[in-house]
Amino acid sequence: MKLALHVDRSTWDAALAQTPAALQQDWSYGAALEAVGAQVIRAGVERDGELVALAQMTTRRFGGVVSMGLVTRGPVWLTTLSPDEKRTVIRLIKSGLGLRWPRATLVTPDDVEALPGFSRVMTGYSTVLLDLEQPSDTLRAGFDGKWRNRLVAAEKAGLKVTRNGAKLAQYRWLLDTEEGQRRERGYKATPAALVPEFVEAAGDRDRLLILRADEAREKIAAMMFLVHGCAATYHIGWNSEAGRKLGAHNLLLWQALEHLQARGVRQLDLGGVETVRSAGLARFKIGTGGRVITYAGTFF
Repeated sequence: MKLALHVDRSTWDAALAQTPAALQQDWSYGAALEAVGAQVIRAGVERDGELVALAQMTTRRFGGVVSMGLVTRGPVWLTTLSPDEKRTVIRLIKSGLGLRWPRATLVTPDDVEALPGFSRVMTGYSTVLLDLEQPSDTLRAGFDGKWRNRLVAAEKAGLKVTRNGAKLAQYRWLLDTEEGQRRERGYKATPAALVPEFVEAAGDRDRLLILRADEAREKIAAMMFLVHGCAATYHIGWNSEAGRKLGAHNLLLWQALEHLQARGVRQLDLGGVETVRSAGLARFKIGTGGRVITYAGTFF
């Protein structure tokens, strides 16, 4: 195997159009990070001339001394690799991406089993993945009974669901609402400012899907999804008290699945599952019937 340091964007995008991967490994996401000041390194690994893995790394220096690299939700495996081959890929990445000594390179691949030959420094992240290659009636049948009942009630409530415009001026209200939620509830997440940079880097407003629920011309709920390759990620949600009572998020997510399937998206990542601090949100995500995945963790 050998490291390929000059994978171009068209090759990268074409690979992820065939292999569902995390948002953090999308080229446009890396470009958005660069736009807000991050340093990003991209590389691939080839085996017999075939690209078998991709890795997008963010880097920084601590104290002006230690170089730190982080491959979040990667490397992306583009084909089936043995544990020994994966170990070779990661060693090539750790040694070949040009970080100055002293250095530390961390990887958090979407593997559910520990990587042999590396030290785990953090436990795994949990999420819910929905397979959108299923027919829509199969998806709906997979919802938990209570989840589906709330969806039916929302469908009967007369809510108007519209696709919010994808120009920044049209969805800035949702970014501002999200920032307010973070301050009020004291949680941290990807900076809201990254969204317009992501759309700009993608050069395609269809990479952003925002659905809004209105009751009597008043906004009561919204959900934002980012599309990357053949996958998508639930990124931001807002729900008013009226929206919660009426099950607006159940309706929005159901209609979002239909939009994403029509676009050819094969997998939806519903984001982190935290059963202690965000039990209600975790129940909502798990109630979709998607696979609950706990990844192996972060390795050094």
